[in-house]
Amino acid sequence: MPEIVTPITALILWAVAGYILGSIPFGIILAKLMGLGNLRDIGSGNIGATNVLRTGNKKAAVLTLLFDAGKGAAIVLLARSMASEDAAQLAGLAAFLGHCFPVWLKFKGGKGVATYFGIVFALSPFVGLIAGAIWLAVAAISRYSSLAALMAAGWIPVILIFIGNPQLFVLMAILAALIYIRHGQNIQRLRAGTETKIGK
Repeated sequence: MPEIVTPITALILWAVAGYILGSIPFGIILAKLMGLGNLRDIGSGNIGATNVLRTGNKKAAVLTLLFDAGKGAAIVLLARSMASEDAAQLAGLAAFLGHCFPVWLKFKGGKGVATYFGIVFALSPFVGLIAGAIWLAVAAISRYSSLAALMAAGWIPVILIFIGNPQLFVLMAILAALIYIRHGQNIQRLRAGTETKIGK
């Protein structure tokens, strides 16, 4: 009798679950619940914590950050405990894609930084700490959140090679490429010197 759920089917199901969870726009939901208005009409119109902070409500921004990171971490940990490491990585990637390209918002989502960090910390707390340290160092020196995210995501695949953790390299390289693509306008503003600094 053939298996009802084959390994390939299981991977597909975890990818779908990751995408659905990742596509939940917590920033928009929290902004509405807390009476902050339509997040699409505020600041950059982005659904992430940085734009929520532009409403002036720090609590909403922190909650958005935690929920966006949490959904990436949650699906990775669930897939790992119930399936396999391959399922965990695929589910994490799908969650990231869900956040950036949610079907409910006509595929116009966030930039994925918080979700990225949730995924990385869940897959490897050590690598997550390195990524977090890079973000904090660059943010403290430059005061640019976007530059800090770009540097953290960009350096992680390189660092993985040196610390002997090649099993995460492909996923981290894909996520880094996606983060750079999602930050295209930020990169242009950084080059032009017009990017908004943290706290401004």
